[in-house]
Amino acid sequence: MGSVKQFQVTFDCAQPERVAQFWCEVLGYVVPPPAEGFAPEQQGSAFACVDPSGVGPRLFFQRVPEGKIVKNRVHLDVRVGTGLVGEERLTALEAECARLIPLGATRVQLLLADEDNESCLVMQDVEGNEFCLD
Repeated sequence: MGSVKQFQVTFDCAQPERVAQFWCEVLGYVVPPPAEGFAPEQQGSAFACVDPSGVGPRLFFQRVPEGKIVKNRVHLDVRVGTGLVGEERLTALEAECARLIPLGATRVQLLLADEDNESCLVMQDVEGNEFCLD
């Protein structure tokens, strides 16, 4: 039995294009051309974004009728402070937060370092999906 080599992360959302464009800006991803055979009436119901280097996972955004009700069970960690500690880490987190807010992100909570974890910043994307800057 072979092991999985690739995966995508799928988001249920109300406005797939808007959410895909947000994540493209956050991660430096791009929206690929529509898949072959994608019917015109399906446009707008789903969007994807991909890492142009081919390293990161594909993100897929699909329209669903219901809205988000509770906290995500899975979230993305956007690694902006890797290897940084203390004030240097906080400065990197705050700088990325300041870049993302004009794109539609919402700052939720700064979690300061403790004996087990470094500081991270909880945020939400344009539809309220939680993610962390860490």
